Amino acid sequence: MRLTRVYVAAPLESGTRLRLEGSAASHVTRVLRLRVGAALILFNGSGGEYEASIDKAHGGELTVAVGAHHAIERESPLALTLVQGISRGERMDLVVQKATELGVARLVPVITERSVVKLDAHQADRKLLHWRAIVIAACEQCGRNRLPEVAGPLGLREFLSGEGAGGTRLLLSPHAARGLGELTRAAAVTVLIGPEGGLSEAEQEAAAQAGFAPVRLGPRILRTETAALTALALLQRQWGDL
Repeated sequence: MRLTRVYVAAPLESGTRLRLEGSAASHVTRVLRLRVGAALILFNGSGGEYEASIDKAHGGELTVAVGAHHAIERESPLALTLVQGISRGERMDLVVQKATELGVARLVPVITERSVVKLDAHQADRKLLHWRAIVIAACEQCGRNRLPEVAGPLGLREFLSGEGAGGTRLLLSPHAARGLGELTRAAAVTVLIGPEGGLSEAEQEAAAQAGFAPVRLGPRILRTETAALTALALLQRQWGDL
């Protein structure tokens, strides 16, 4: 039987008791309807996971007994960064969720010239919290014990000017001369993908000047969310752990 995994934004220590509140407690008691004595797995993103069991459940609060720690890691040997042009609503949520499941280490949402989504500072903060919540839920589901980093939304040119050297940099383009299968093996890869409508020519030139090499996925033009997940899966297959 697969145990329920719960992310806890707090220190964990074997032999202690911990009170859970808010959405975590509500999900366990009201959605999953787990009762006193039920077994759980806890993790806090710092590595490994803990056995646990429900000690007390009352109203919206839940107390769990923290058991043995297991140094289990499910992170890919390939350090993958996805720089994703922000797309609308569910498309972006899908990319964040599935990229987490596919083992991406870092997500950088960027606003481009053709981005349909425009964010002010308040909206950007709300989006960041929303995406981080999706990451947590995806880690609970897929077994990851470390949360991938999610950067705050920023302009593409700001990202390109602020990124230091290191690793292989790829720009997905249906017009590129090379495919992913023709690349030299790398331990760290950053993939840049445009939003709906793709990147402008000026943005592609700026990316090239920042060291991003164009590569294609095939002869067909893919939607932004399809391109992102296909590229991540292929890279993990070639150099990661799929």
